[in-house]
Amino acid sequence: MPELPEVETVRRGLQPHMEGLRIADADIRRPDLRWPLPPDLRQVMTGARVTGLRRRSKYLLTDIGDRGTVLWHLGMSGRMLIEGASQGEFHRDPAVYARHDHVVLRMETGTTITFNDARRFGMVDLIRPGQSHPLLDHLGPEPLDPGFTADHLAAAFAGRRVPVKQALLDQRIVAGLGNIYVSESLFRAGIDPRRAAGRIGRARIADLVGHVRDVLADAIEAGGSSLRDHRQATGELGYFQHSFRVYDREGQPCLRAGCAGTVRRIVQSGRSSFWCASCQR
Repeated sequence: MPELPEVETVRRGLQPHMEGLRIADADIRRPDLRWPLPPDLRQVMTGARVTGLRRRSKYLLTDIGDRGTVLWHLGMSGRMLIEGASQGEFHRDPAVYARHDHVVLRMETGTTITFNDARRFGMVDLIRPGQSHPLLDHLGPEPLDPGFTADHLAAAFAGRRVPVKQALLDQRIVAGLGNIYVSESLFRAGIDPRRAAGRIGRARIADLVGHVRDVLADAIEAGGSSLRDHRQATGELGYFQHSFRVYDREGQPCLRAGCAGTVRRIVQSGRSSFWCASCQR
């Protein structure tokens, strides 16, 4: 599923075509995706002005003033497509079939924003004015925000016997991290993904925080990682997969200077972890 860099890349692509603009019409083409869509979604969105386009963890949030906020999750195959844009036509991949266009927003500029999801594991929901949402209520700090500090991570890790890889995937500790970027961050920090979170020293935790930030910033700059379904809102691929140092490189030489090790793969909590046993301790 798309992780933080992919969702942030999509948000940035949509922003100039949605933020500050009115939704002339919202065409809701099915009653459900992963879960049922709000029955009044079309009514609430049509005519609304987009006052903000945000990201929280792996979710997109479209603020529509006093009508609330629309919450989007891309699921496994969801894409946000821009077509007929006033700033130039965007190419639509012919493999992205129109029959999977589930929510189509026609902006006042003539631009069309389409949520296309072939597998229908995505979701769209409404957060009513003054309310919260259970999917967002217990999320930890954003890893690129000031609240994600060595102090926070050290306190969250204290006394925990779970592997550090599992701890970093806990959205209550830090929001938005997924399998790819945790593996890459642990490699850069030289930390074995099997090491108990509570047995990592304060200095190494501070170093890890910096590497998490750097990995995410690099991935966002590259447009995210396109392994199967991810595309930017412009239709372009992300390119960070060409910069992977351990993820999906099982059996290949370690890329750390001076290390003669080989990248290994294990399964932790049902997910593949890639690391170099020679230089990650």
